[in-house]
Amino acid sequence: MDLQILISFVAATAVLAFSPGPDNIFVLIQSAKYGKKTGMAVVVGLMTGCLIHTSLVAFGLSTLIKSNESLYFILKLFGAGYMLFLATRVYKSDVNFNKNHKKVKSDRFYELFKQGFIMNVLNPKVSVFFLAFFPAFLFSETMDLYKQFYALGFIFILTSFSIFSCFVFLSSYFSKLFFKSPQRQLLLKLLQMGFFVGIAVVILIG
Repeated sequence: MDLQILISFVAATAVLAFSPGPDNIFVLIQSAKYGKKTGMAVVVGLMTGCLIHTSLVAFGLSTLIKSNESLYFILKLFGAGYMLFLATRVYKSDVNFNKNHKKVKSDRFYELFKQGFIMNVLNPKVSVFFLAFFPAFLFSETMDLYKQFYALGFIFILTSFSIFSCFVFLSSYFSKLFFKSPQRQLLLKLLQMGFFVGIAVVILIG
């Protein structure tokens, strides 16, 4: 087991969770507007949805790799290409992360949990992202592939949950610090682009 790979995976996941995106901005604004309980309900729902995507990738992808060794190289190319595609999407996106954000009415914990869960599960881009992201961080030559994918999935969920929880409990501070200044929003946009390009390089040379 290569601990350095796992540490790198945690660091990459933390940067990704912190970078502005639909999920964490949704959590941040929900928390700032309707309270911490609302934000945590959404976070738990989103992270539970990640379990479904992890299972799809773990069983489907590990089976394919076992049946075709050259597929791993193809997946690396796919993963690097997808990361560069995401960087391009960020480049073309509006720097104003608050623009056209859809306000959601506060409701009971279960209803908000369900909303976060469904929002995640019905987004096929999550599975595609896992498919591109996880193979670059396989950390063992002896552990079964599906077990490694599940391990990475749980690490991804725990790390993202921790970061998203910080957004919840510091929602007022974060919203003032990052989303009220166009210059800081531009900086976050550049950092997010750099992150995706960096991951593409890691995938190709890994």
